Amino acid sequence: MIRLLLAENMHLVRSALVALLSTEEDLEVVAETGQGGEIVPLARENRPDVALLDICLPGVDGLTAAAELHERMPECKTVILTGRGTPAALRRALGAKARGFVVKHASAQQFVDCVRRVARGERVIDPELALAALNAPENPLTSRELDVLQVAAEGSTVTEIADRLYLSPGTVRNYLCRILPKVGARTRVEAIRISLERGWLWPETGGDIGMAHYPALGGRRGSGGAEHVPVAGRTAPRRGR
Repeated sequence: MIRLLLAENMHLVRSALVALLSTEEDLEVVAETGQGGEIVPLARENRPDVALLDICLPGVDGLTAAAELHERMPECKTVILTGRGTPAALRRALGAKARGFVVKHASAQQFVDCVRRVARGERVIDPELALAALNAPENPLTSRELDVLQVAAEGSTVTEIADRLYLSPGTVRNYLCRILPKVGARTRVEAIRISLERGWLWPETGGDIGMAHYPALGGRRGSGGAEHVPVAGRTAPRRGR
């Protein structure tokens, strides 16, 4: 029997997946959740063989949880579920040590086969998507530059970015000036848009990859003429310069 943990933030989708998996004699869902922060505690309590993780979950995103699960319970293999298979998503999934990557429009048989193959120790990735990931442009930004751009994308002013990241306003401005030519942008808004499209910035909670989750990317003006670009999500701490 293959023991499964399922993390999916949409209750209806999660219930449907549990029902599907429960029809298979060799699969058993031993734990389920809609919260990213509950994944590791549930895994340690229930000892699943495979964890099926939606990318975007409240609190802790699926990729962060996958990486932590691999570190704490390497015997538990992970399969990443996403509504939109992109090279950027796949590369991040592989970086989180996921063994499988499944888009939600896959057939039920493809999904179940993926679970079984991952449980056997195989890596299951669509070949065309894997090739596209290899050919995707590398991220030119340092982790610190990504921190600055992510907070800027949330609608923060230079002063707010500085306070949030414990930097001086001058240092933040220097980072922003370096970011533009690196990504080939003329404005901060354009830099954010390019970085989102290429998967360098990531909607870490409450949504999936895609521009539809950033309705205010056209930008607005805040107090003092500072440009705001509100974006759903939060900033995850990154190490780097």
